[in-house]
Amino acid sequence: MNKSALIVPFLALLLLLPANIFGRAHASTNHAPKMSSFNLSSQKWKNRVLLVFAPSSSHPAYQQQMQLFEKYKSSFRDRDLVLVQVVANGKSFANTEQIDSAAAAGLRDDLKVSNQDFCVVLVGKDGGVKRRETTPVQAKAIFDEIDAMPMRRQEMRERSK
Repeated sequence: MNKSALIVPFLALLLLLPANIFGRAHASTNHAPKMSSFNLSSQKWKNRVLLVFAPSSSHPAYQQQMQLFEKYKSSFRDRDLVLVQVVANGKSFANTEQIDSAAAAGLRDDLKVSNQDFCVVLVGKDGGVKRRETTPVQAKAIFDEIDAMPMRRQEMRERSK
């Protein structure tokens, strides 16, 4: 058999294989981090949402607020509380998942917070705004407010059974 007769099918097979098998990125591969289109209505009756709005992640009030929340991750989980960081000039996150800029802008519009403002907003499972602050707030104050809510008290009773 002619060597060229073997080479042609081999080359055709190579063209059909994904490029990344050979250590090159496939042309359609997107290496950008997965972003979420987070919105408040998707959380209704599932989670409480604590939103921290700031012009940038270097804003002093934002830095202080994040430090106040840092050691309370398990307390957030216990209360079905999603922490959403909405930063006008930078990346925004819902817990640790990055949210896209359109979703961040939608949250600002929904809650009427301008790009220049620092604001902390607590949204209950019913979708209603329960607290709104323009200065950093202690985690304990947020937790005390949540723990006083009738739905949270019912959750605590059910979880203690």
